[in-house]
Amino acid sequence: MSSNHDEAPVLDALSAYHERGELGFSPPGHKQARGADPAVRAVLGDAVFLGDVLATGGLDSRRMTSGVLRRAEDLMADAVHAEHTFFSTCGSSLSVKAAMLSVAAPHQKLLVGRDAHKSVIAGLILSGVEPVWLEPQWDAERHLAHPPSAATVEKAFAEHPDARGALVTSPTPYGAAADLRAIADVCHRRARPLIVDEAWGAHLPFHPDLPSWAMDAGADVCVTSIHKMGSGLEQGSVFHLQGDLVDHDTLASRADLLGTTSPSVLLYAGIDGWRRQMALSGRALLSNALELATTVRRRIEEIDGMHVNGEKDFCGPGAAAEFDPLPVIIDIEGLGTTGYRAADWLRSHHRVDMHLVDHRRISAQITHADDASTTGQLLTALEDLSRNAHTLRPAPEVLVPTPAELRPHQVRLPRDAFFAETEDVPAAEAVGRIAAEMMTPYPPGIPAVLPGERITAPLLRYLRSGVAAGMNVPDTADPGLETVRVCADRESP
Repeated sequence: MSSNHDEAPVLDALSAYHERGELGFSPPGHKQARGADPAVRAVLGDAVFLGDVLATGGLDSRRMTSGVLRRAEDLMADAVHAEHTFFSTCGSSLSVKAAMLSVAAPHQKLLVGRDAHKSVIAGLILSGVEPVWLEPQWDAERHLAHPPSAATVEKAFAEHPDARGALVTSPTPYGAAADLRAIADVCHRRARPLIVDEAWGAHLPFHPDLPSWAMDAGADVCVTSIHKMGSGLEQGSVFHLQGDLVDHDTLASRADLLGTTSPSVLLYAGIDGWRRQMALSGRALLSNALELATTVRRRIEEIDGMHVNGEKDFCGPGAAAEFDPLPVIIDIEGLGTTGYRAADWLRSHHRVDMHLVDHRRISAQITHADDASTTGQLLTALEDLSRNAHTLRPAPEVLVPTPAELRPHQVRLPRDAFFAETEDVPAAEAVGRIAAEMMTPYPPGIPAVLPGERITAPLLRYLRSGVAAGMNVPDTADPGLETVRVCADRESP
């Protein structure tokens, strides 16, 4: 295939659809905005509805001979150095499940980083795959997890030679990246595939000063969210494939099994347009973003009570291998308050929404869309936060466990515990019981407790003190954690 990245096949086909004056007697029922509620049209604009056409029989799909989507996927694969690319309109939460199910079947083992997103855990629950947990590299001083090391993967394969492959998350939402080349080498020496959940790394292939891109580092499957660090719409995701350790048709069938039969052309168009934007101008756009982030980091570092985490904080022996500076992680421990209170104050007083928030940090995500105007507002808000931090004290204490206390014992498969008979018990009675639900501080969405793990006192204290301080734990039956859902049949602690 010749690669002309001036093309945008989905966008071009959508334009042609309108030029031809197509008249659909098929979904979507709004019929090119004509039937949409006027109040909705006033808020969303007609362009949203005009771009919302039926994929099959309107624009294209994988099963049609016109090949518009296939051409767009091929161009994306070329742009990011993959052999095959699949578009998804169900977010990376679906894409990572499709990848997992292509590598391991029910009751087979898969090495999985314990710092995985909750969507990976959902994949384990749905599939019945047995996880072999790869421990992250813990920063005890900053209470932060970095991706597992190659040595950890090596040890896990030695102990579980029947594991079908490995899945790691890199970069993390904090910008910490794994040594993917070394991990891929460990996997490939055993003819086992490496899946990388690179949801936060859509921009990585397009600039040499960013961490290694998973395809370049030797990963077999890589999952990327176009809406996180790219210009796609929410739920836009792609997953890439190379090599022969994961069968193309198997991966396609797993994606078809999980995906929607009503994909959004709007999301396809956003993915397609973003690929063209990055292929043609990505290096210049990201150079500007990196330069801007450097300035923002320096300016924030000058604000009283704030420290911007950088490569020296996150990289080195026992920590991350590479670092992405665009997620600007701000440690506000010096302000004497929590990230939860700081984020709420910034939204309330300056209408500035932060991204990642935890007990001592807030995050300002910089992308190619930012400029001196947007970052100027951010800096003004942060300076004002520093001046008014005394109003946010004393902050409730979040009782963060030590690294040794962070990992409960898994006594059942996540699937078995999630679908077991359950009961909701008072939090005080949950210690020692087997969790039947995920307990996930969000963002970033990494579960602290999984179904099948025995609940410990330190973890429950952490979550309950976090909720009292403003932490969001949205996936529990009781978000306030007054009660906890556990397996009904008791086992001795």
